[in-house]
Amino acid sequence: MRVRFMALLASLALVPAMAAAESPRLLATIGMIADPAARMAGDCVQVETLVGPGLDPHVYQPRPSDIERLRAADRVVALGLGLEGRLGDVLARTGAVILGDAVDPDALLQADGSPDPHIWMDPTLWSAVLPGLADTLIELAPDCADRITARRADEEARFAALDAWAEDSLHSIPEAQRVLLTAHDAFAYFARRYEVETLAIQGISTESEPSIAVIDSLAREAAERAIPAAFIETTLNPRAVRALIEATQSRGHDLAQGGALYSDALGEPGSGADSYLGMIVSNVTTITEALGGTPAALPEALDLD
Repeated sequence: MRVRFMALLASLALVPAMAAAESPRLLATIGMIADPAARMAGDCVQVETLVGPGLDPHVYQPRPSDIERLRAADRVVALGLGLEGRLGDVLARTGAVILGDAVDPDALLQADGSPDPHIWMDPTLWSAVLPGLADTLIELAPDCADRITARRADEEARFAALDAWAEDSLHSIPEAQRVLLTAHDAFAYFARRYEVETLAIQGISTESEPSIAVIDSLAREAAERAIPAAFIETTLNPRAVRALIEATQSRGHDLAQGGALYSDALGEPGSGADSYLGMIVSNVTTITEALGGTPAALPEALDLD
């Protein structure tokens, strides 16, 4: 009996040590932050995502379980720039690291007097968040500093390869057909970087309802310019885009549904868009093919397997 009692005491004594040995936890608001963070962290930091696949960070309301996750995390990382609108007060109380603060203000696009937060759509701009993200990981796991720094360099190289591949692919679209017609205005940085014109039913936020007048105006423009396709988004109800397609067809132009784009969240596991690289590759491939171009061969650096 005494032996068993001593064994129990020994096992209980191990619990604090085991807990202390657990990797620190970083909670990122969106997958586009969590994915490169996880690759840089390796097994040094546990990285989790608050707003998961298919969910819209513009209008996301935290649940009680989310509040607990925010409290339990060793560090919370957000983009800011108005993206996580309804989470703003909660993030402020947790002392979240705001990566958007490190982005050159002159590089930001403005909409209605506010910065457009969708900077991940331009890999050259999104790479600006990597130093701050790596520094946050190193603060949590200083013994892993060298490994995290090396992985950050790897991520920067991947982003550069992604950018070059996207440019080659999108420039294969006939110039007159490089018009990206989407549900909401999440692709302005993408359009600026890759010389694509963008039209959208809604603005940068999805909080307002789509306007019938805007749909009618876009339908008229799509018909007059023979725009090949309109694109739905995985985080939004497709009814506005479908209404646009029907309105365009009533004007004698067959506006195709070009496919689904990932705008404000990564895809579900196994979708091929469940990483940042996969998200951009999926979007570029879908857009290029729908608008009459041919995607370039993926370089080895973008091997997603």
